Amino acid sequence: MALFDWLLGRPLATAEEEGERVGPVTGVPVLGLDGLASAAYGPEAALTVLLAIGAGATGLIGPITLLIVGLLFLVFLSYRQTIAAYPGGGGSYTVAKENLGGRAGLLAAAALMIDYVLVVAVGISAGIGALVSALPALQPHTLALCLVVLAALAIINLRGVRESGAALAVPTYLFVGALFGVLAVGVWKVIAAGGRPVPVVPLPAPGATTEAVGVWLLAKAFASGCTAMTGVEAVSNGVPAFREPRTVNARRTLAAVIVILSALLLGIAYLCRAYGVVATEPGRPGYDSVISQLVAAVAGRGAVYYVTIGSVLAVLCLSANTGFADFPRLCRAVAHDGYLPHGFGHRGRRLVYTRGIVVLTALSAGLLVAFDGVTDHLIPLFAVGAFLAFTLSQLGMVAHWVKAGGRGARGAVVVNAAGALGTAVALAVVLVAKFADGAWVTVLLVAVLMSAFLGVRRHYRAVAGQLSTADPLDTSDLSPPLVVILVRGWSKLTRKATRLAMRLSPEVYALHIAADDLQLQALEEEWAKRVAEPCRSAGATAPKLIVVTSPYRRLYTPLMEFLADLERAHPGRAIAVVVPELVEHRWYHYLLHNQTAAIIKGYLYFSGLERVSVVNVPWYLRE
Repeated sequence: MALFDWLLGRPLATAEEEGERVGPVTGVPVLGLDGLASAAYGPEAALTVLLAIGAGATGLIGPITLLIVGLLFLVFLSYRQTIAAYPGGGGSYTVAKENLGGRAGLLAAAALMIDYVLVVAVGISAGIGALVSALPALQPHTLALCLVVLAALAIINLRGVRESGAALAVPTYLFVGALFGVLAVGVWKVIAAGGRPVPVVPLPAPGATTEAVGVWLLAKAFASGCTAMTGVEAVSNGVPAFREPRTVNARRTLAAVIVILSALLLGIAYLCRAYGVVATEPGRPGYDSVISQLVAAVAGRGAVYYVTIGSVLAVLCLSANTGFADFPRLCRAVAHDGYLPHGFGHRGRRLVYTRGIVVLTALSAGLLVAFDGVTDHLIPLFAVGAFLAFTLSQLGMVAHWVKAGGRGARGAVVVNAAGALGTAVALAVVLVAKFADGAWVTVLLVAVLMSAFLGVRRHYRAVAGQLSTADPLDTSDLSPPLVVILVRGWSKLTRKATRLAMRLSPEVYALHIAADDLQLQALEEEWAKRVAEPCRSAGATAPKLIVVTSPYRRLYTPLMEFLADLERAHPGRAIAVVVPELVEHRWYHYLLHNQTAAIIKGYLYFSGLERVSVVNVPWYLRE
C-alpha cells in the first residue's frame, strides 16, 4: 500500500472530485496538448509526401496549410456549439448518438477510440523523433525510449487530472513561448532580408524531382497535413473535467488551443517557404525533422536551439496526454450505455477511470512495438478516425439545431453544415489518398470495434433477460441444504470449516479423496477422536466422513462424480460445498502453495451443476 501511495498518490474520496477539476490555464496542457503539438508533425507529414517534387515542396506547403487552417476554423465553430449544447461531455459520441442514432454514435466512438490510441503512439514517437534528430546516437534506442515515456505518462495520469495538468503546464507553455519566439525572429529576419534570409545553419539540399505535381500528390500531402487537426475535439469530450462554469472554461480552452495552433501552423509554413526547408526521409540515417531544421536555420544550434527542441520533444511526448485524458472518459460513456464492460465506468483511487488508462497504455505500446516507434509509419492510420468523428459530430449538431429551433438555430445549422461538408470532403481525401498506405487498417479496426460494441451489448441484454424477474420471493421448501465439506486432514482450518458446515445444515458430508493409505488412516483416527466423539457427547449429528479412493491421484473428477451422484439421490435439494482456503499475508507466499482451493472453486463454478453453491471459508495466516 505504501508503494502505491508513493507511486500514485493517496486515495481520493468522491467528495474531493471538485478539487480535481481544471480551468483554462491547466485545461490547455491537459486537453489541448495534442492539438498544439501536432504543429510539430503536421507540416512535416505534408512535406514528407512532397519529397518527390524536390525544392518545389516549399512553394506548396503554404496553400495546403491555409486550407487546413480554414477547415480547422470550421471545426472550432462546430465544437464551440457542441460544448454549449452538451456540457456533460462525450463529444462526437454523445452528439451522434442523440441526434443520428445509436449506430452513428458507436461509429463515432470507434473512430475516436482508434484516434486516441494513435494520438498516444504518434505523439510519443514524434517526440522521440525530435530527440533523435538532436542526438543521432540515440536512434538505435528509439523504441525503448518510446516505451519508457509511455510508462511515465500512464503513471502521471493514474495520479489524477489535476496532478497531470500541473506536470504538463511548464513544458506546454515553454513550448509555446519558445516556438513563437523562434517564429517571430524568423519572420523578422525574412522581412529584413527582403524575403531571402540566409540560414544560420545550412539546410539539407532538396532531393531530385522524381514526380510531377498533380492532384493525387496534393491530395496525399493534404491528407497527411490534416494530422495537425487531430486532438482539437478533446476539449468537447472532456467538458466534465472543467471547474464551474464548465461551458465558459471549456470554450475558452478550445479557443486558446485553436488560436495558438493556427498561428503556429501558419508561421511554420511561412518560414519553411522562406528558408527553403524540406523534409528528410524518416527513419533513415541523417534524418532531421522539419522543426529542427527550421530552428537551426533561424537561431543556429546553440542554447536557443536546444531549449526549443527540448520543449518540442517534451510537448510531443506529453501530447499523448490528450489521449489519456479523453480515452478513459469516452470508454466510461460507452460502458454506461452497455457497449463496453462495466469496469470501464469505475473510478480508481485517484478518481480517474483506471481501466481505460491501462487499456490505452497496452494498445499504444502494441502500436509502438509493431511500427518500431517511427512516426511516419503511423501517419496513414491517423487522420481517418479524427475526421470521421468530426463529420459525425457536425452532422449530429445540424440535426440538433433543426430539432431545437429557436433564435440563432438557422445560423448554427449553416455553420455546422459547412463544417460537416468540409470534414467529409477531407475524410474522403484522406481515405482515398492513404487507403493503400495503411488507412484500410483504421477502417477495418472501426468495423471490428463496432462489432465488439454490439456483441457486448447483446451479452448484457441476454444476462439481464435471464436475471430480471417480477416474481415475489419463493418461501416454499426452505429446508437447509446438503452440505459437502472438502477435507484433506485435521487442522484448525478443517475445524473452522466443519463448524460452519454444521451451522448451515444437520446433513453434512465430509468428503476425503484418498490417494494415500497412510494419510487416510490418520484422518479416520483423527475424525473419530476429534469430530465423532465430541458430537456424540453433545448430542449433535456428526458429519459423515465419505472416502472416495483415487488410485491415479485425481481430485476434480471424483469430486464432480460425487456431487452428481448426490444430486441424483436428492432431486430438488440444494447442495452447498464448503471449500476451506488459506489466506496468505504476503502475495509472494502464494507461490509456495498449490492453490487447490481456488482451482476447485473454478471447477465448481463451471461444472454445470446448477443446484450446487460454493461457500468459501478462509483461514487468515498471521505474519
